[in-house]
Amino acid sequence: MYADDETVRRILQDTGDTWAVVGLSGNRTRAAYGVAEVLKRFGKRVVPVHPKAEPVHGEQGYASLADIPFPVDVVDVFVNSELAGGVADEAVAAGAKAVWFQLGVIDEEAYERTREAGLAMVMDRCPAIEIPRLGPRR
Repeated sequence: MYADDETVRRILQDTGDTWAVVGLSGNRTRAAYGVAEVLKRFGKRVVPVHPKAEPVHGEQGYASLADIPFPVDVVDVFVNSELAGGVADEAVAAGAKAVWFQLGVIDEEAYERTREAGLAMVMDRCPAIEIPRLGPRR
């Protein structure tokens, strides 16, 4: 496990409600699309980050984290493990408060770098699973 329940709960309930979802496009068959729907249902603002920069779920998309013109609280990462570390570094540079690597996305060096930079970090877990499991916001 790359995060305890308290870290997961803190990110989901207390870190903020603006989530940049890296890898989110309009492709409804991709996991990012469904997870973004769950995040929205639980009150999160979901900002798509994808090279196409297309709108998804009613929110303008951006080609990179650096292109987002407002603060982001959590960066949710749906890219392969080889690219995830670079995204975590971009999240730190962008001033995010937390980084979340999805199921199967693992980069232990990025995990350590991100935590050393002072951000909360979850790796190899899914917020769409964790939100219902840990209960609603208090």
